[in-house]
Amino acid sequence: MNMISTPDLIDALQSPTPAVLLHVLPQESWEAQHIPTSRCFCVYETSFLANVVASYPDAATDIVVYGMGLPMLESSVAAEKLRAAGYLNVRNYRDGITGWMQENLPVNGTALIADTPPIEGTWQIDTDQSIIRWTGRNLFNFHHGTLKLSGGYFMIGDNALTQSSFTIDMTSITCDDILDQATNQMLLNHLMNSDFFAADQFPEAIFTAISITAIPQENPGIPNYRVVGDLSMRGVTQPIAFPALIALSDEGTLTAQAQIEIDRTHWGVNYGSGRLFSWLDKHVVNDHVAIHLKIVARRTV
Repeated sequence: MNMISTPDLIDALQSPTPAVLLHVLPQESWEAQHIPTSRCFCVYETSFLANVVASYPDAATDIVVYGMGLPMLESSVAAEKLRAAGYLNVRNYRDGITGWMQENLPVNGTALIADTPPIEGTWQIDTDQSIIRWTGRNLFNFHHGTLKLSGGYFMIGDNALTQSSFTIDMTSITCDDILDQATNQMLLNHLMNSDFFAADQFPEAIFTAISITAIPQENPGIPNYRVVGDLSMRGVTQPIAFPALIALSDEGTLTAQAQIEIDRTHWGVNYGSGRLFSWLDKHVVNDHVAIHLKIVARRTV
C-alpha cells in the first residue's frame, strides 16, 4: 500500500499542483481538528465513494487520505476503497492527525469535541423502544422471537451506573420465524403454558442489578460494564451475570445492549431437557436460551 510520510505530505501540499487531502473521519472530528486544506469525506458513510467521485471525478487526481493515525484503520480502508474504485494516485498518511500534531505542525478547527452532557440521575426505560430478542434451539431447528419490557429504570451517580431494574412482560412473547398463523399460535401457547413459562401464573419476570462494574479501557462497540444481578422468573430467583454496552446516544437517550445466555432449567423451565427427561428423541430442547437485550431509557430526574 502506498504510504506518505510527514515531510513528503508537506511537499505534496505545497507543490504547484497540491495533492487533494481527505480527512476521512466524521464532520465533527474535522471541525475539532484537521490538517489545513483538507476536506472532510467520512469513510464510515455509505456514500463515501459517491461523494468523492462527485467532487473529484478524474481518476488521476493526486489524493492523500488521513485519519486519527496508527493503529486505527480508517485511512487504510479509505485508500483501499478509492483504489478499488479506479483512482490511480492514492496515498495513505498513516501517521494521521495525531502524527501531524506530534510534529508541532499547524491544525485548524475548534480543538474541542462537544462536551458529553452529564448523565447523573434516574432514567426511565422507554418500553416502546426497548426489546428482548430470544432464540431457542434443539439439535435440528431453532425458533426466535421477542419479548417486551413493561417497565424499569437506571440510576446513575458520579458518572457511574449504580442501580438498575427492569420488568419483562412474559405474556408478550412472539415467534418471528413461523409464518403459518395456526402453527405460530400453537408454539406461543406451548411457551406460555406450564411446559415453559407458565405466564398465566407468572406474567412477569424481573431483573434487579446487585452490582454494575465499569470495565476499564473499553473501546467503542464492546461491553463497558459487567452486570451482576438476580433474575426472577416463574417464581424462582437465580443470579446471572453478563457484560453490557451502555452509552449515551446522539439523541440523548441512555442505551444498553447485552448478549446473554441462560440455562432455563435453573428457573424450572424443564420441558424437553435432555438432562431431566429420557427418550426425548426429536422432542429434546436445548437447556440454554440466547437473549439479546436492548434497552432505551430517558431521563426523568
